[in-house]
Amino acid sequence: MVYFNTCICVILFMALSYIFAKTYQLSGYQPRLFLKSVIEFNLAFGDKNKLHWTKRMIRFLLTLFIIMCGLFFVVNYFINNIYLKVFDILLIFLCLPLLLILAHYIILPVEILIKKHFIARSTRKLKRKKIIKIGITGSYGKTSTKNILAAMLENQYKVCITPKNYNTEMGLSKTILQELDDHDIFIAEMGARHPGDIKILAKMVEPDYGIITTIGPQHLETFKSIDAIEKTKFELAEGIKENGIMVFNGDSKSTRKLFLQFKGEKYIACDKNGYAYADNVYIDENGSHFDLFLNGSKLEAKTKLLGKCNINNIVTASTLAHILGISSQDIIASIRQLEPSKHRLEILKNNYCTIIDDSYNCNVVGAKEALDVLSKFNGIKIVITPGIVELGASQSQENFKLGTMIADVADYLIIMNNVNKNEILSGAISHNFKRENIFFAESRKKQKEILEKLTSKDCVVLFENDLPDNYK
Repeated sequence: MVYFNTCICVILFMALSYIFAKTYQLSGYQPRLFLKSVIEFNLAFGDKNKLHWTKRMIRFLLTLFIIMCGLFFVVNYFINNIYLKVFDILLIFLCLPLLLILAHYIILPVEILIKKHFIARSTRKLKRKKIIKIGITGSYGKTSTKNILAAMLENQYKVCITPKNYNTEMGLSKTILQELDDHDIFIAEMGARHPGDIKILAKMVEPDYGIITTIGPQHLETFKSIDAIEKTKFELAEGIKENGIMVFNGDSKSTRKLFLQFKGEKYIACDKNGYAYADNVYIDENGSHFDLFLNGSKLEAKTKLLGKCNINNIVTASTLAHILGISSQDIIASIRQLEPSKHRLEILKNNYCTIIDDSYNCNVVGAKEALDVLSKFNGIKIVITPGIVELGASQSQENFKLGTMIADVADYLIIMNNVNKNEILSGAISHNFKRENIFFAESRKKQKEILEKLTSKDCVVLFENDLPDNYK
């Protein structure tokens, strides 16, 4: 009977731990962020983000399972009083988040060893290869610049890039071990949430070339200040190989500051006194047209990509592609063939309406850019957004601003989740947005119901950002 009761309790509590495990995974396996989500009751109840059954998650849940077995065996074996037994079971339930954190720290030494093993293997493999290595970092535009640069370089080289937004140590290791073969160039996107993150990645890759894209208030919750973000992004320049070359996106004030700080060989893009810049820019719902000035030559460029940010990404990528020997004609041809990155100002058209899918964007600059793109379209304009998170003390202010910008462009607004609801609402109303044209949806089902009532022939719908399940 003891074993039967123990099994029932363990099965029940492991099922209950699913939501906590998913929240833990969405927090990046960081106990502090996980505990913050628990305290604020921002748990991953929804179905936008599924639990990914990675090997790490399986090891973690197995550790939790062993802890549960031990606890419930003790309760069922040593405690005979039914009331005390029920009390202990309830106490274990209330302590479930703490048990997950306990499991984290028990398995942590194993995870560290596994991580070091993969990083060592991938680093050795990369060092053995005679290959051009490029690192790309920044607050915004990393993935797009990476994809654009790869498209340009593929005219002449065989290129391996980190897929999607794989920009951590394990993401780079996985790409190197599984994807890198007889390539000529390896492009590594490098992301950071904490000071020192880029330094680790740069040491791992030892890039010959580097790009720093736009820098702005991204992940302020962990970085605390723009200055800390700048120093972290500059770690790429500090980690570049001796005689390596850096390219900086000069449209960003912070990136320009880092350009001046770097003492090695360097080029600045998106600056009329730099290596490359765009002028005479015209953007409509079909794409962008501009003159690309590249190392003194004027070229006519046309692309399906929309927005000033994308043009800056193209100019920055063109700079390094040209330095690496890609001809101006091939660069222009590549620009013409570029396709939008998935969920980043991606235009989806049907016979009824146009959708601007910018759901992977989660920053202030990108949101402003998306709304500017929306303004180029004709018809009824609908914005769906949960706002922007991880902005620290400035989050309320920035979401208020987002509301004002939406009011200046859109006809209808659907606010998803509760986390930034009041700030976006207040901002929109302050710019005379009609209150009856603002709607709230806490689920995708509700969002769909509202959208079906609002959509009309030739309307334009902007999906701006999509928060994970642990934001309500």
